[in-house]
Amino acid sequence: MITGQIKNQIDQIWDTFWTGGITTPITILEQMTYLFFMKMLDDAQIRREAIANSIGEAVNDPTFAYGTWTNPESGRQVALNDLRWHVFKDFDPEKMFRTVKDDVFAYIKYLGGEKGEDSAYSRFMNNAVFMIQNPRTLVKIVEGIDALDMNNRDTMGDVYEYVLGKMAASGNNGQFRTPVISYG
Repeated sequence: MITGQIKNQIDQIWDTFWTGGITTPITILEQMTYLFFMKMLDDAQIRREAIANSIGEAVNDPTFAYGTWTNPESGRQVALNDLRWHVFKDFDPEKMFRTVKDDVFAYIKYLGGEKGEDSAYSRFMNNAVFMIQNPRTLVKIVEGIDALDMNNRDTMGDVYEYVLGKMAASGNNGQFRTPVISYG
């Protein structure tokens, strides 16, 4: 069951999207999902790296291999480490925004093969568009997501149920803005 604290965290993230100009509930869910996915990919690799380090082996088939990646959309060489959540979350706002918008978002579109190949990633991301329009909004959303415990599957399921409930309510009652309530 989702707690009041987690509801408040999700409401704050939702409100940040709203004040950042994204007011359509389905678009908010879509953009949140992309960012959740980015964080979960890095969290999974961090866990795999810890296990591999503890037994003295390398991570097999890492999501973020070491070295560089050529972004097919820009042709630029990008350090794969910079595409990791735990790294880009500490960038200055402008660099974080450019990195996520131009490189991380493109990278997740190409996971599992070349864009257009029939993989789970390419099907999910085929027509994906990064909609966050400014660095300040992205920083606040990243900070909000970073505060969530995304390693607990039950909690993440509850988060999605809560967000879907917000979407259902907005569908029945028009779009709405959830006030941010702070306790403490």
